[in-house]
Amino acid sequence: MIDAHFHVWQLSRGDYGWLTPAAGAIYRDITLDDWRRASASCGVTGGVLVQAAPTEAETQFLLQLAAAAPDVLGVVGWADLLAPDAPARIAALAAHDKLKALRPMLQDIADPDWILQDALQPAFAAMLAHGLAFDALIKPMHLPRILTLARRYPELRIVVDHGAKPDIAHQQWQPWADGLARLACAPEVTCKLSGLWTEAATGTAATALAPTMRHAMDCFGASRVMWGSDWPVLERAAQYGDWHQAAISLVGPAHWSEVSDAVARKVYRL
Repeated sequence: MIDAHFHVWQLSRGDYGWLTPAAGAIYRDITLDDWRRASASCGVTGGVLVQAAPTEAETQFLLQLAAAAPDVLGVVGWADLLAPDAPARIAALAAHDKLKALRPMLQDIADPDWILQDALQPAFAAMLAHGLAFDALIKPMHLPRILTLARRYPELRIVVDHGAKPDIAHQQWQPWADGLARLACAPEVTCKLSGLWTEAATGTAATALAPTMRHAMDCFGASRVMWGSDWPVLERAAQYGDWHQAAISLVGPAHWSEVSDAVARKVYRL
């Protein structure tokens, strides 16, 4: 079983702008051993380590950890896609065989159209040349933009993180539901079932996630959906084992083996 989305961080590195004492219990150093302990009872044998800071220094830090950790199957990193030498930067990062994807933190960029600017074309060409996927850390307003991106680069493997962060807490079904359905028409786009519980109000039961999970499964099908813990951010809503068991129940045993392993292996080329 693969955890397709987890994090580690070291506060002293100083480049996690969003991670402050206001984050509560997750404002602490997180190590690979911490993740192993949290996931051990769930049968996780490997995972995809995802960036949490918009710096290439953090990506190098994650790649160094991954190089010495057989159970870190891949890294989703960050690169300055607008840098004049972006293709060379991407090539240098891709020289590490565990770099599998890049993720600009679109949810934190004020301009929702940022990802569509022409200046990014060299970076996307480099990602395609090096076989990297693109992780889309987005909110519902970004869904039509990512659909445009998918049509512009039809061979680019795009992973929608956290189901595009539907506003479950305020029961805002639209425009998320229709936007996700339209995006699912792009064949190289997959959806990650991660981070959903933390989009719900504090104390929400896992059963309340059922409509969201069902819609994602209906849109993409089990062959284009993968499971991730989003741990330790998950701890804002639940513990690792709680989310694991809830996901099995909500996805259904018939689809679980594909969602928890096969899709991640295919999309991230693990």
